[in-house]
Amino acid sequence: MKGTNKLSDDRLMNSLQIYMEDPRLNVWHFALLLAILTLGYKQRQKQNIKVSRSKIMALSHINTIPTYHKYFKELQSLGYIEYLPSYHPGVRSEVNLKDKKVAP
Repeated sequence: MKGTNKLSDDRLMNSLQIYMEDPRLNVWHFALLLAILTLGYKQRQKQNIKVSRSKIMALSHINTIPTYHKYFKELQSLGYIEYLPSYHPGVRSEVNLKDKKVAP
């Protein structure tokens, strides 16, 4: 039984297809999205994916904080992700992947 919060193989492939069809996204966006999807897939989560900047940067091979922040904020502005920061040092922040459809 699949719950709505599970990041199934079908949902993963659907998300990748949507990203590939959006001409506004570039290689840095894809690197971040792939890192977030990887974490979500490992956690079997689509919502409430536990993240840290260092982990996303390592998985995406982005080495500078300004580059990370620029494209991470753009993903939020474009409506691909919702970021829920944790200001507690012992609690990781969360990212929610938003369901997005490509306009016809």
